[in-house]
Amino acid sequence: MGHRGFGGRVELVFEPLPVLGIDPGLSRCGFGAVVRESAGRLRAVRCGVLRTDPVTPLPLRLAQLAEDLEELVLEIRPSVMVVERVLFQVNARTAISVGQASGLALAAAARNGIPVVQYSPNEVKLAVAGDGSAGKAEVGAMVARLLKLAEVPKPADAADALALALCHAWRERVPGGSAVTDARLNIPNAAPSAANAHNDRLQARINAALTKAK
Repeated sequence: MGHRGFGGRVELVFEPLPVLGIDPGLSRCGFGAVVRESAGRLRAVRCGVLRTDPVTPLPLRLAQLAEDLEELVLEIRPSVMVVERVLFQVNARTAISVGQASGLALAAAARNGIPVVQYSPNEVKLAVAGDGSAGKAEVGAMVARLLKLAEVPKPADAADALALALCHAWRERVPGGSAVTDARLNIPNAAPSAANAHNDRLQARINAALTKAK
């Protein structure tokens, strides 16, 4: 927070608080934070992964990840944490490790008084790519395009975390999550009519998914 004074009048200026996305995993836990600028556009402020060594004993890996998540939350100070909802997976070992990482993220948020929301992978894919079955490459490409990044965030866990943050930032913008802001629907290098048609179709699909998820 800063302030400016002019003619005896003080104007308070508040920095926007980021939305922090967490793509839980024990070996690689993705994180991505976005803020909404004054013009309404979303901007990425941080992304990356928190890693633990698979050869390290499990209790030590969990302790390390818990500490890293705590430091991340204290550094970013998000307004909300968005964590991917853990769903059934064929690989039981992967499901357990994802669940453990997810629990640590939720606990870090709770300790610091940060609200948590969760979305399924399909909800996030539909919101970002317009297709609930989109692959990681497609989601990553759309994240880079929508946030106007020079390249796709790597590894994919970081891109997925940014996608989670984007999904919630759009839904949060409109009460009830029944509509999505137009800020992210500008498709670069496309003819206006084609971009508008794409925007209309994409927004209709996103709105339907978010309404169904309520």
